[in-house]
Amino acid sequence: MSSQAYDIIGDIHGHADELIKLLQELGYSHSDSGYQHPSRQVIFLGDFIDRGPQHKKLLDIVMPMVRNGHALAVMGNHEFNALAYHTFHEGEYLRPHTKKNKGQHQAFLNEFEQDDEQREAVLEFFYELPMWLELDGLRVVHACWDQAHIDLLQSKAPDSRMTPELLIEASTKGSAAYEAIERILKGVEVQLPEGITFQDKDGHSRNAVRVQWWNSSATRLAEATVPEGLAIGEASDMAIPDTVPRYPDSAPPCFIGHYWLNGQPAPLAHNVACLDYSVAKEGKLVAYRWNGESELKAEHFSYAR
Repeated sequence: MSSQAYDIIGDIHGHADELIKLLQELGYSHSDSGYQHPSRQVIFLGDFIDRGPQHKKLLDIVMPMVRNGHALAVMGNHEFNALAYHTFHEGEYLRPHTKKNKGQHQAFLNEFEQDDEQREAVLEFFYELPMWLELDGLRVVHACWDQAHIDLLQSKAPDSRMTPELLIEASTKGSAAYEAIERILKGVEVQLPEGITFQDKDGHSRNAVRVQWWNSSATRLAEATVPEGLAIGEASDMAIPDTVPRYPDSAPPCFIGHYWLNGQPAPLAHNVACLDYSVAKEGKLVAYRWNGESELKAEHFSYAR
C-alpha cells in the first residue's frame, strides 16, 4: 500500500469557484505557494479549460499548486487541443480554426485572446503536463489506460510530456502518435455501421461510439456504450471488437476524467473510477480521496455541496 495519500479531482473546465469550494472541503488551505494540505496531495485529471467562465482565476490556482509540489496533473484533450489550436506550422494551424473548433475554445479565447504574454505562459504550462502518471499503487490518465499506446508515446516522449515535435506528429491524422493521443486523451471508439448515427452531448451527429474499456464482462456494444443506453439501433448487438483494450482485473486502480457522467459518484469497476461529473453542465466537481487501497470505494468520493 502506498504511503502517499492523494485527492484526485476531475475535469474543471474553467469553474474556479467550485474548485476553491472543493479544496476547502477537502482540508486544503491557501498559502503564498498555493492551496496545500499538511498530509495529502492533489492530482488533477486535466481539462482545466474551455466551457466555463473563470479560466484565469482557475489557472492562478492550479499552476502554483503544480509548480510548487502541492499537486500533480495530467494533460486532458482540451489542453492538447489548445496547444494544437495555437501552433502555426507549414502555413496552417495544427488544429484548424473552424467554426466548431473555435466555438469549443471560445471561453478560453474570451479571456486570453488579447493577452499574448499570459496565453503563452499558459500554453507553456500545458507542455509541462505529463500525458499519464504511473505512481506507487495507482495510475492516472485523462480518458483511457491503453498500455500499447502509452508505450508508443513513451518511446517518443521519455518523460511522458508533450513536445512541439510530438504535437505536430500527434496532430497528423493517420500517424501512430495521432492514434495514441486519440486513445489515451479521448477514449476508445467503435465505428458504427453505415447509416447509423446518434447525437452527442453538444448536438453533433456521430457515427462512432465510445465504449467502456473498463467493462471486462461486456460482449455486445449495447452493454458498453458511453454514455450508457445510447440508441444505436441494429448496432446494439454488434460484438465488441478485439481491438478494444480491456483493463485487467489485477491492474492497479486507474483514475480518469473525460466522460461527462452524472448521478451519484461511484467506481466504474473495482479498480477504475471516473471523476468527471459534468461540472460544466451544472453537475458536480468530484474528487476521490485515495489512501492506498487497491479496491476503490464509493464512500471515498467527495464533491462540493
